[in-house]
Amino acid sequence: MFDIFFSILGLVVLSPLFLVVAVWIKLDSRGPVFYRQVRVGRHNRDFRIFKFRSMRVGSDKGSLVTIGGRDPRITRSGYIIRKLKLDELPQLINVLKGDMSFVGPRPEVRHYVDYWTEEQMVVLSVRPGITDPASIKFRNENELMATAENPEEYYINVIMQEKLKLYIEYVNHHTLLTDIGLIFKTLWVVIAK
Repeated sequence: MFDIFFSILGLVVLSPLFLVVAVWIKLDSRGPVFYRQVRVGRHNRDFRIFKFRSMRVGSDKGSLVTIGGRDPRITRSGYIIRKLKLDELPQLINVLKGDMSFVGPRPEVRHYVDYWTEEQMVVLSVRPGITDPASIKFRNENELMATAENPEEYYINVIMQEKLKLYIEYVNHHTLLTDIGLIFKTLWVVIAK
């Protein structure tokens, strides 16, 4: 009920911002306003995530990781909307549809889930979320990747493993109160940044 009520409220209240961002994306580069990527959700089921498109069309055909804040595949508008985390707002649609929750482990692409161990698959016992403790800790993930000799290898062996530890900790100990706390902590981090 929390997810349904607040996703509807968010979509209504943020609709003027959605319109402004949509127009900006369309004026900045060719392609759709939304980027729909297949992610792995609860019970290991695939779903399509909604995001504002921040990269040039076809950029996901190569590497799945974004390297640094100035990855050449990122559009001018994309750089700003990513920095302000506005690209994530359309995920309110996924929350309303029941694919996601406000708080929960971030949904991963199948390519990386295939690296998870059987113990790590417990992460898929809950709905993925827009935010979680790993999103806060790794908010500068792109910058970390930019310093790695092999970004994808670094993501799989270091960042993803740390995220999975935080995801499992979340799955085992989350409550409505901790979820509300994470929402406010996320808002604080985004605003402070």
